[in-house]
Parts: sequence; structure tokens; C-alpha cells
Amino acid sequence: MTVAAFPPVTPDYFRRDARHLARALIGSYLVRDVGGKPRVVRVVETEAYRGPNDGASHSRVGLTKRTRTLLGPPGFAYVFLIYGMYDCFNVVCLGEGKGHAVLVRAGEPVSGIAKGERCDGPGKLARALAITRADDGHDLTKAPLYLSASRGKVDVGTSARVGVAYAGAIAEKPWRFFDRASTHVSRPSAKSIGLGGSGPAGPTGPTSGE
Repeated sequence: MTVAAFPPVTPDYFRRDARHLARALIGSYLVRDVGGKPRVVRVVETEAYRGPNDGASHSRVGLTKRTRTLLGPPGFAYVFLIYGMYDCFNVVCLGEGKGHAVLVRAGEPVSGIAKGERCDGPGKLARALAITRADDGHDLTKAPLYLSASRGKVDVGTSARVGVAYAGAIAEKPWRFFDRASTHVSRPSAKSIGLGGSGPAGPTGPTSGE
């Protein structure tokens, strides 16, 4: 399998609200070109972060060294570190200065991923594709890291987002999207979803870390 099997999306693909892009990304392909040999995952779980008025979004703090990419033009990778060890890959969208982005939480290995390596968590996915903070600001319509559009319909489920209870009531918004049929969706604990599992949680269960 070569990268030609996964043509990149165009810049217009990213010019929409994070909530709409997060849903559209389910079933799409995230491609890392390594010397013409792709590492590919099919995106099966995302979360939308919708600008400064979303208390769970980094853009709430305004323009800083960390958020420069997030508040930049759509279609670029926003990569940050959590817990001092996990890189998280996000897709900037809507428009420059809007602060909208989609966190890619999980993927289903398609090609080039080591046998047995899981991508069911944002840190695991980034590790499998060798995504690091060095990729922050990369244009996601171009190699070596880019997105290729979904093919066919996907049964998409929703829930509140994971680990954002600090944001208050907005944490309960159903802005986490996942492929209902995939066994590669992450399984966070119910207490980590929304304000603590009072609403529809989607897939839950023990996890060995992000």
C-alpha cells in the first residue's frame, strides 16, 4: 500500500466549526508518510473544542506561545503535551483567530502500524504515528502528515468529552464523536466523562492510559 491510495484533503475541508469537523473526521484517514511507506490509521474517535467561550479549550486563555497555532489558520496540526509524557494531535479548523480545533482521540490501524500496537487513546495514536510537538503547525494537506477523507457512511455515536469537568456545564455538551462499530475507540472511565457520568457516556471501561 502506498500513499497514493490516500489522497490528501483540500484546505476547504477544514473551514467549518469544530463540532462539524469532529463528526466528519470519523472514518477519515490520518497518514504519516515515512519514505513513501505510509503509516495509516482510520480515525474512530474525536472531540470538538469550540473557541474561547468553550471553557475546555486552550483558546480560552488567548494568544500565547502555546496557542499560536490553535489561533492560526485552519488546516494545521496543533500538538501539545499532557501529563509530561503524552503528545496530543489536534486539527485546527473554522478560521484564523477562532480557536476551534478537533482532538483526534483514537484510530484503527490500517497500514504500517506495528502488530499489536494500539491507537485507542490520543497519546497512543500519536506514538504509533510518531507525532510529536515538532509537528505543531504542520499543514495537514501535505506530506509527511496529512488527512485523507472518509469513504462511505459511518454510524457515529456521541457523548460528553473526556477529562474536562473543570470547564463546568459546557463539559456535558455531546462533543465527543466515535464510530459505534469500532473496537478501537478509547474506553475512559464513566467518572471522567463530562461532569462525571450523569449523561450518555458512550464506550467506557478501564484504560491503561492515554
